[in-house]
Amino acid sequence: MAQVEATTERIIAADAEAVFDALADYKDVRGKVLPAHFSEYEVREGGDGEGTLVHWKLQATSKRVRDCLLEVTEPTDGQLVEKDRNSSMVTTWTVTPAGEGRSKAVVTTVWDGAGGIGGFFERTFAPKGLGRIYDELLANLAAEVEN
Repeated sequence: MAQVEATTERIIAADAEAVFDALADYKDVRGKVLPAHFSEYEVREGGDGEGTLVHWKLQATSKRVRDCLLEVTEPTDGQLVEKDRNSSMVTTWTVTPAGEGRSKAVVTTVWDGAGGIGGFFERTFAPKGLGRIYDELLANLAAEVEN
């Protein structure tokens, strides 16, 4: 099994602290900025960054639905890590300043891919599909926080 990785980034016209706070707000903001690929969103514990336990279903394709139960940690300032209890998937969100009143949000998801020919197709196409989903999420996040 090879590891599969998808990374997406966006410059947002808002301070890094405001962007990070919105991203870490699973109770009020995160559910609003998720694209239609996400369903059954539910905060099960916490709701603000570290210590949050959140559930959703991610429909990456018409046939591929991933049931996610994510534990959230904040290992460093400006970083959220979501580890899926149901799989090897780990998503890391990093928000850094990018000039006055601007920030850079980067999201990277990694997981253990399938082997064989199925794994080849997963490594080839899944990062692009997930990238499109996260592009939409980051655009929604930008619309939420930009002044």
